[in-house]
Amino acid sequence: MLGLRKKTTIIDRAHALPGRDRVMPVPERHAVLGTPMTPPFRERFGRLIVGMGCFWGAERVFWQAPGVYTTAVGYSGGFTPNPTYEEVCTGRTGHTEAVLVVFDPDKTSYEELLRLFWENHDPTQGMRQGNDIGTQYRSAIYVTDEVQRAAAQVSRAAYSERLRAAGYPEITTEIEPAGPFYYAEDYHQQYLHKNPNGYCGLGGTGISCPIDVGVSAAAGGPA
Repeated sequence: MLGLRKKTTIIDRAHALPGRDRVMPVPERHAVLGTPMTPPFRERFGRLIVGMGCFWGAERVFWQAPGVYTTAVGYSGGFTPNPTYEEVCTGRTGHTEAVLVVFDPDKTSYEELLRLFWENHDPTQGMRQGNDIGTQYRSAIYVTDEVQRAAAQVSRAAYSERLRAAGYPEITTEIEPAGPFYYAEDYHQQYLHKNPNGYCGLGGTGISCPIDVGVSAAAGGPA
């Protein structure tokens, strides 16, 4: 039990791994969409950063969505600069596996992407997602401004009501300011495109999320 408790308790900054200054190299182009994976992006494009369990399956959800310009997997919400995958898996960086989604607000909305986020994982599981256990699998939304925070909170409240009615416990998703997004290693990017039979532990609740997706209220600023 002690080992499990250690895996599911977020480390504090003072005890986090030191990391490094070197930025993780990633491909210039998205393997599916053919678009750039790193900034600068068009100023009018919006940005969503979420954690929803293993990032391999989570990224695929978003690169398949209409209006998405590019996606990338990485690490967010922690302390260690430029961590490696192995370091994140120790639980000693504070990060969760995250997906960066850059989107065209003329073709989709922040709210629509939040709907995909809620419906494609179980946000009530705390420091796990299915059989994947640890702080790096926690559910999270990292917001770039107060408009995004408000939209995320409204969506969480709406989905929480639906889940409670279906017998689920409370949502454990954290909604926090977006700190640095550290890109993951090359082999993680678009992993399920490169490995069609690869592992995907993603699974939703089967409960639809009642979000008004008609107009984007939160483009997310320059990405």
